Amino acid sequence: MKVVILCGGHGTRIRDVADDIPKPMVPVGPYPLLWHIMKYYASFGHHEFVLCLGHKSHVIKNFFLNYELNTNDIVISLGNAGAAKVLGSRQAPEWEIILAETGLNAMTGARVKKIQKYVAGEDHFLLTYGDGVGDIDLKKLVDFHLSHGKVLTVSGVRPPGRFGELMSDRTGRVVEFNEKTQAAAGLISGGFFVCRKEIFKYLDDKDDLVFELGPIQNLVAEGQMMVFQHNGFWQPMDTSRDYSLLNALFKEGKAPWVTWK
Repeated sequence: MKVVILCGGHGTRIRDVADDIPKPMVPVGPYPLLWHIMKYYASFGHHEFVLCLGHKSHVIKNFFLNYELNTNDIVISLGNAGAAKVLGSRQAPEWEIILAETGLNAMTGARVKKIQKYVAGEDHFLLTYGDGVGDIDLKKLVDFHLSHGKVLTVSGVRPPGRFGELMSDRTGRVVEFNEKTQAAAGLISGGFFVCRKEIFKYLDDKDDLVFELGPIQNLVAEGQMMVFQHNGFWQPMDTSRDYSLLNALFKEGKAPWVTWK
C-alpha cells in the first residue's frame, strides 16, 4: 500500500526547537523525524510514499533531492566548480516518493483530498502524520482494516504522560506519586490510519477542511470507522520536551520504533 504522510503544518508549538524548518524535519539523531517514520513503514514492506507538503516545503524537497549528500560524508573540490563527491557507503533506500504541494495554509482534510490522484487505482492506502512515531504492528493494523470492511481505521493509543501523577487522601497528604505515567483509561487517535478509497467521498479540497472534524465525525455517525488498539509505544513531537525525549531514546539505543537493522 502507498503511504500518505501529512507534512505541511506550521508546527507552531515546537518553534522553540527549530522555527526555520518544517516539524517533520526536526532531527532525531542524525536524521529528520520524517525519515524515521518512512523507515518504519518501509520495514513492513511499504516503500511508496506521498508527502503532503506545505510550510517550508523546499526544505523537505532539498533533503530528498540531495539525499546521499545529506546522509554521507562528502568532499568538495572548490577548484572544480564546487564538485562534491560522496565518501561513505550509506545507500539510499529504494523508496518512491511523491512530493506533493498541497498548499501553504491547507488543513489536513484538504491536503488528503489534493493527493487523491496519486493514490488513484488503490483500494486502500495508509495515512499518518509527519510528527509522531510508535511501534505499532502495521501488518496487524492492515489485516484488521481489511477484515472489517469499513472506510477508515485509526490506531487508538494511550496518551503519553507529561507530568508526575499525584494521589492524595482527603487531607491533601500525598499517598502515591507516579512519574511519567500514561493515562489509565481512554484512547486518543495516534494517526497511523488505513483508508479505503471511499474516504474521498467525505473530503473536499477547500483549505479549511480539517480531517479530524467534519470527515471523521461523519464517518463515525455512519458507522464507518474502526479503532485498532495499540498498547505499546507512541510518542508525538509537539514540544521541546518531546524532542529531548525522542533524541535521548535514540541516542541510548532504546528507541522502540527503530526495528530495522
